[in-house]
Amino acid sequence: MKSKKLGKSTSRVEVSHISPHGLWLLIKAKEYFLPFSEFPWFRKARVEDIHRVTLLHGHHLYWPSLDIDLDLKSLENLESYPLKQVA
Repeated sequence: MKSKKLGKSTSRVEVSHISPHGLWLLIKAKEYFLPFSEFPWFRKARVEDIHRVTLLHGHHLYWPSLDIDLDLKSLENLESYPLKQVA
């Protein structure tokens, strides 16, 4: 038995701006700034790959073409969630 396809997600994430210093995400009417100093893997990413972000389960950000996963809690409290890039 196959599951029915669910409707379109109402949880949205939008890249609202990219600058030489970082990028801004608009998620659930709240804006987050991701500085390249803290998120260096975005610095050399293609613009189209940065814009291809999905919000999963209402709290999990995923960039499939960059293989980057972030939880919203980490964006709200950076000092409590030291980010590490795994090679």
